[in-house]
Amino acid sequence: MAVQQNGKKSLGSRWESYSPSKTALFWSCVATAALTMILGFGWGGWVTGGSSRAQSDTAANAARVELATTICVDRFGALPDAAARRAELAAITNNSERRQFVETGGWALMPGQTTTDRTIATACATALAV
Repeated sequence: MAVQQNGKKSLGSRWESYSPSKTALFWSCVATAALTMILGFGWGGWVTGGSSRAQSDTAANAARVELATTICVDRFGALPDAAARRAELAAITNNSERRQFVETGGWALMPGQTTTDRTIATACATALAV
């Protein structure tokens, strides 16, 4: 056993002789698990299954709207009188009227659908107005 000059045991020898009780060991494990979860969810970027599903649904919807908007803009651009229609759309100042113009034209109607999605029509009208 290593003893220092003042009669106290060294840190290494105290570590070797330490034997935690079951209670201390249990609460140490609980505290470690709680701290790991707090750090993981707080700063580690962990999310719950529900949050993950919500984030993936939001990303999927945004991608769907972006793709449909691109299709709508391409359909509008393929018109023989696209320049005149774009000028007509630019003359409209109200966003809801722009959306209705795109809906009425049928450019935002996606294949297989019977009705136009308002989000897609709004995004398409916004993209065309730029």
